[in-house]
Amino acid sequence: MILPIVAYGHPTLRKVAVDIEPDYPGLNELIENMFETMYSSEGVGLAAPQVNQGIRLFIIDASPFSEDKPELQGFKKIFVNPHIIEESGEEVSFNEGCLSIPKIREDVMRKPRIRIQYQDRDFNSYDEIYEGIPARIIQHEYDHLEAKLFVDRINPLRKILLKKKLNDIMTGNIEVDYKMIFPGRKKTVKVK
Repeated sequence: MILPIVAYGHPTLRKVAVDIEPDYPGLNELIENMFETMYSSEGVGLAAPQVNQGIRLFIIDASPFSEDKPELQGFKKIFVNPHIIEESGEEVSFNEGCLSIPKIREDVMRKPRIRIQYQDRDFNSYDEIYEGIPARIIQHEYDHLEAKLFVDRINPLRKILLKKKLNDIMTGNIEVDYKMIFPGRKKTVKVK
C-alpha cells in the first residue's frame, strides 16, 4: 500500500524518533509499504517519520545511481534502530532533495564516510562503515530520525530565500505526483 508522505512543517518531522522492539506491531508490512511508497514517488530513501511514524526506521535503494556507479546496482537496505557512531573525512557538497520537501533541491555539505550501528528487519545487529553516495543517502535519512531536514543544513541566507517555497509546501500550494499530508490542510491530498 502506498502511504502518504508528510510535508515540510508537519510536527512528526520535528520529533526525534524512538527505538523499537522486535515485537513492534506490523513492522514487516510497514517496511513493504515504505518500499512501495518510495518507489512510486521515485525516491532513493524513506524514513518512517516521513510516513507519519515516529520510529527509528529507514530504507534505502541506491540503484538509481548505478548508471554512474555500477557497484550501487541492487544496493537496497533496511535500517532498524540505527545510530551513527562516527562521521569522518572532509565535508563534500552534493545536491539533495527530499520527498517531504518537493521541488526543492540544494547543495548540502556532509562528511563522506560514516560508521553506523543498526539492526535489520529480523533484529540482527550490524556495525558497518559506508562511504560516498551510500553514506550520503544514509545520513540524509538518518537526519529524519533526529528531527532534522536537509534545509536545516544549508546556508541561512539561502534558507531565507526559500521561505516562500517552504510556506507553499506547508500549505499544500504545490503540485506533486504522490500522496502527501500537508500540515496546512485537513486531509491527505494527491495533487496533479
